[in-house]
Amino acid sequence: MSVVVSSVRTPLITGTKTLHDVSDDICRYVERPPSKSWMVAIALSLATLGFGVYCLYRTLWDGIGVWGLNKTVGWAWDITNFVWWVGIGHAGTLISAILLLFRQKWRMSINRAAEAMTIFAVICAATFPLIHMGRLWLGLYWVLPLPNTFGSLWVNFNSPLLWDVFAITTYFTVSLVFWYLGLIPDFATIRDRAKLPWRKKFYSALSFGWTGKARDWNHYETVALILAGLATPLVLSVHTIVSFDFATSVIPGWHTTIFPPYFVAGAIFSGFAMVLTLLIITRRVFHLENYITLYHMELMNIVIIVTGSIVGIAYITELFMAWYSGVEAEWYAFRNRALGPYWWAYFSMMTCNVVSPQLFWFKPIRRSIVSTFVLSIIVNIGMWFERFVIIVTSLHRDYLPSSWAMFTPTLYDVGDFLLTFGFFFTAFLLFAKFFPVINIAEVKTILKSDSQKS
Repeated sequence: MSVVVSSVRTPLITGTKTLHDVSDDICRYVERPPSKSWMVAIALSLATLGFGVYCLYRTLWDGIGVWGLNKTVGWAWDITNFVWWVGIGHAGTLISAILLLFRQKWRMSINRAAEAMTIFAVICAATFPLIHMGRLWLGLYWVLPLPNTFGSLWVNFNSPLLWDVFAITTYFTVSLVFWYLGLIPDFATIRDRAKLPWRKKFYSALSFGWTGKARDWNHYETVALILAGLATPLVLSVHTIVSFDFATSVIPGWHTTIFPPYFVAGAIFSGFAMVLTLLIITRRVFHLENYITLYHMELMNIVIIVTGSIVGIAYITELFMAWYSGVEAEWYAFRNRALGPYWWAYFSMMTCNVVSPQLFWFKPIRRSIVSTFVLSIIVNIGMWFERFVIIVTSLHRDYLPSSWAMFTPTLYDVGDFLLTFGFFFTAFLLFAKFFPVINIAEVKTILKSDSQKS
């Protein structure tokens, strides 16, 4: 008896689409007037942004004393939010660059939205260190090695806080160029389809005179590979350097060598969760179920399982090393996280980041849109609590019991956080309306290769 093994792969595009269908389906929502649901969403985002701008104004006018910071807890929501947003920005570059180098075609339907998410998330992250300076308008003067009126003043190049500036600026620049490069052929497609003169001129300017000739494609693919090669080490280096903000200190709970790989895994973990949240909404609103399929969701959920397990192992390793080190202050810091006054944040972190991702081992849950959407939000809530636990619980009780203090956020802590949410969703909604949310040119290559195999 012979056994027949099927070699048919799960299709990345469903619905027997043609090349013309791909252009129509993706460009349709760029060319049409905005829908009522889009208008409601942008109104809510702008309202959130407006409240955040007011809180930012009060923070800059009155000073960062309006936050809940005190002499003991000098870092709290500001740096928690900074690290959280930087982590969210990691999935875009991972999907675009690393999966491109490994020739993974399933990235082609999701890379555009992930890259846009990266750009907006890094901008949101950069706002918090600038606000924390207290004098936002002097931020550039303090960061760069510019001459001082009282003599030569140079920044401390030995400080990981300055390494953050260079790492995140480089990461943002490469990600922005990579994102825009992928948009150029699609801008040319919209230009050629445009009927209104102003729309044709607008997208013609954005497409940089793209003609679609073999020479254009050759240059496009060469530059894309170069940028992917540059961006790949950035995925590892950026959050590694962010972790050095803590690991190079001597504060119990921070001074640990596991932070660099642990932070990188956590960043990819939270980044993929945010990509899933956005893509599930996008595929539903723009009716892109044939391009962003359950197979894409399942593959991203598998990445969440892997990175979530790495994060869980890191939590256990931290506890073990704190006990095994024999350093009383270190062991107390971790006992205080689990059993101290912030125990609720610690157990929220463990439940959201360690327990909930393990549900994806079950295929019905892994392929369920509702379950994936809910769990992706839970994961990002848990990752925010992780950063809160690392920062606040390590600071609020230090070596001197007489200086112990609790941190309580104020309206302006919350408002400045909502500012970034308002900006992020406003920017993403504008991107989804005026730019193709899926890479038309790359998706067509999948369609052509699938038709040739069949």
